[in-house]
Amino acid sequence: MKKYLVIGNPIGHSSSPLIHNYWMKKYNLIDSVYEKKKVEEEDLESIVKQVRDGKLIGVNITVPFKKKIIPFLDNLDDVANQTQSVNTLFKPYDKVTGFNTDVQGFIASYTKDPAIQYDNKNVFIIGAGGVTSSIVFSLILNAKKIYITNRTKKKAEKFKDKDISGKIEVIDWGEKPKVCDLVVNTTSVGLKKDESLGLDFKEYENNKNVLFYDIIYNPNETNFLKDARLRGNKTMNGKMMFLHQAGLAFQKWTGIYPKIDDEATRLLD
Repeated sequence: MKKYLVIGNPIGHSSSPLIHNYWMKKYNLIDSVYEKKKVEEEDLESIVKQVRDGKLIGVNITVPFKKKIIPFLDNLDDVANQTQSVNTLFKPYDKVTGFNTDVQGFIASYTKDPAIQYDNKNVFIIGAGGVTSSIVFSLILNAKKIYITNRTKKKAEKFKDKDISGKIEVIDWGEKPKVCDLVVNTTSVGLKKDESLGLDFKEYENNKNVLFYDIIYNPNETNFLKDARLRGNKTMNGKMMFLHQAGLAFQKWTGIYPKIDDEATRLLD
């Protein structure tokens, strides 16, 4: 039996087994199974060893281990190296390699809609965790300005230190830039029902042109998105990003790019 895994902490919210096992059945990969496992940081080296030994064929990485897994790997693909964020493990050419499919997944999630374009626009990113570097990487080339805020400001400032474009500005937590075209929550705040970022976006009232995007897909609507919807803003959760990044990981492991169709998206509802 070929075994695949998603690891994180917490991990209960992850729908990765649901979608990957659906694709494995759909494409008749009857010798494969995908599971989820809650791990601690001290378990990461063992997980990589299982990939190296062939006990695990592929692994997905979620919070908070996308950067912490890197020291144990043999190799990184170009995007994972540039973002220093890994969400997929595979062993081509006998080297346990870390891949980043989040960047392409994020871009695909909104570029499929011709009404949503963010070239030369202002972006406000909330959070500076493992997936933030992927979001920044996907937007930095075409954005006009990217504002980043994080409770621990020092973590956000690392993005500015590496920015050669001059497009990134770090602002204090609780402060907000001028009204932006895209506001992205990259934090895990919202995984629990009653969680709230505690940020006030009243200046966005009745602004139908702004998209509030939450990378969380479970629950379907976080308080961050609910508040935006009630204000009259456009909203999008992380469902399509999740599906596209998962599809790219599935392709690396199996050679099959799964169809992202209505049936697949309904699994996450």
